[in-house]
Amino acid sequence: MCNRRFLSLIPGIVLSLYSCTEAIDHKGRTPLVQIDKDFLYKEDVVSLIPPGVSEEDSTEMAEKYIRSWIDDILLYKKAEGNIPDNDKIDELVKAYRKTLITHSYIEQIVGQEVEGNISDTEIVKYYDDNKDIFLATEPYVKGLYIKVPNTASGISQVRHWYKDSSETSIDRLEKYGLRNAVDYEYFYDRWRPLNEILLRLPVSDADKKKFEKERNIEVSDSAFHYFLHVDEYLGEGEVLPLEYAEKEIREILMNIKRIEFISRMKEDLYNEASYNNDIKYFNGSNE
Repeated sequence: MCNRRFLSLIPGIVLSLYSCTEAIDHKGRTPLVQIDKDFLYKEDVVSLIPPGVSEEDSTEMAEKYIRSWIDDILLYKKAEGNIPDNDKIDELVKAYRKTLITHSYIEQIVGQEVEGNISDTEIVKYYDDNKDIFLATEPYVKGLYIKVPNTASGISQVRHWYKDSSETSIDRLEKYGLRNAVDYEYFYDRWRPLNEILLRLPVSDADKKKFEKERNIEVSDSAFHYFLHVDEYLGEGEVLPLEYAEKEIREILMNIKRIEFISRMKEDLYNEASYNNDIKYFNGSNE
């Protein structure tokens, strides 16, 4: 998008970009609008326009952004000259800047010292010690699921294999699935929310409740046969498996370590400052 096009977006504004006697270093950027010492650059406007937007829409977006920028600058300058207590504003800005710098520093240090410093052993121990707070809000299952066309051969064999958790039957089912299945998932080795699996079957919400504790489910529609075998079942209110509690535990441990680290850092800084006599107390008298 060229300069000429952007400049034409605001014909009512005179852009005195190069008439200033003072040389301004724009650091390689292309100025579009100047109000006093504030500049809006072409690159700022271009970065806001998503790729693939039509020329008409991009022009409209640019116009709105440029006008918004101008309005904000003019309003700020008007307010700046009419707020009597600028000292109070400066104090608020100073306090905010101090808070922002402190927060940024703490987050940077905490990220270096705490993140990635949580072992699997700590996670397992916390899980074992606090299982009562990690309870399932829905049923989870382990097993397998397969979907095959009604026209596929060997459906009677699938009907036998999918119920059998022996290695032989699972191996046969996997080989069959490679040739015939439209959808197949083996999850004997991990817990899956039952509702997510049931969404792949043509069953109503009422039937989902009925199927919750079924070990073997077979349903069909006009095009497909669906088979679900539940090898293990975890009911609502039971203790969540570690794989589902791990993320929450990691966040809990990180927060605990974060608080501990910040507390230690404050204590160390205080002790160091006290040792170096950098902290001076006054008794409040003028003497």
